[in-house]
Amino acid sequence: MRVAGNVSFGLRVRPRATRPPKAEIAKRVKDWLKIVQLEGLEKRYPAELSGGQRQRVGLARALAAEPDVLLLDEPFGALDALVRKDLRRWLRELHDQVKLTGVIVTHDQEEALEVADRVVVLRGGVVQQVGTPWEVYEHPANRFVCEFLGEVNALSAVAEDGGFRVGPAFVVGTHPFPKGRAVTVYARPHEIELCVEPKGAISLPCVVERTQLAGPTARFQLRRADAREGEETLDVTLPHRDLAENLARLQPGDKVFAALRRVRSFPEDS
Repeated sequence: MRVAGNVSFGLRVRPRATRPPKAEIAKRVKDWLKIVQLEGLEKRYPAELSGGQRQRVGLARALAAEPDVLLLDEPFGALDALVRKDLRRWLRELHDQVKLTGVIVTHDQEEALEVADRVVVLRGGVVQQVGTPWEVYEHPANRFVCEFLGEVNALSAVAEDGGFRVGPAFVVGTHPFPKGRAVTVYARPHEIELCVEPKGAISLPCVVERTQLAGPTARFQLRRADAREGEETLDVTLPHRDLAENLARLQPGDKVFAALRRVRSFPEDS
C-alpha cells in the first residue's frame, strides 16, 4: 500500500458500525501525515521512503486508529545511530503533543532514559526497579540495574567508617555495611577525577592503557597500578573544558592518579 493507505488501514478495516465515513478517514490521514511530518508523501510506496520515514508511517497508522495505549517493541532497532537519535527526540515531542500513554520495549538504555517518564528494568521477566530515569540511573536498586544502565566501573573495596578503602585510596561515602565488609563499589566514567600528582588519601594509582582525545569528551582507559594486567580497568570520561594540558599529554604506560568522587556500593557476594 501507499503511505495514505497504510495510515488509513486501521480505520478502513473496522466493522461497518464503527468505521468512520471516507471523508473523515481522509481528513485523519491528512492530519496525521502533518503531525508526523510526512505531508506530500501520501502517494509514495514504502520502498520509496527512508527507514526513518517508514517508522513514522507505522506510528501514524497506529495512532490514527485512536488506541488507548501505544506499544512499541524495539521501534528503532533497525535504524542507524543518527536516525535513531532524531526519531527519539521526535517521538518524545509527539508524545507531548498527542498525550497518549506509550509503552516502549527496548534494550537501548540511552533510548529508555531519554524518552520515558518512568522506567521499568526487567531481568528474566522479574521487575528489578521502577522509577523515573533519574531515580533508576542515580540510585539503582541492585547490582544488575547499576551495571545495566550506562557505563560503570566496578572495583573491589572494603567498608570503613565513613567510606570505603579501594586499594591504597579512601572513598568517602555513606553505606549500611559493617566495618571490614567486602563490597563492590561502582563509579561511572564521568564521576572520576584524574590528576598527574597524588591528592593525599583519595588518590588511586593507575597506569594509562589507552587515550582517546577526539570528540566532545576525552576518554581514558586505566589499569590500577596494584592490579595485574587486564584486571579492574577503569574508564574515565572528562569534558574537554576540564582537560588540563598535562592530562592531554598522557600516553600509554604513564602513571596517573584517579579520585572516585561518587560511588554506589553493593555486597561483594550479592
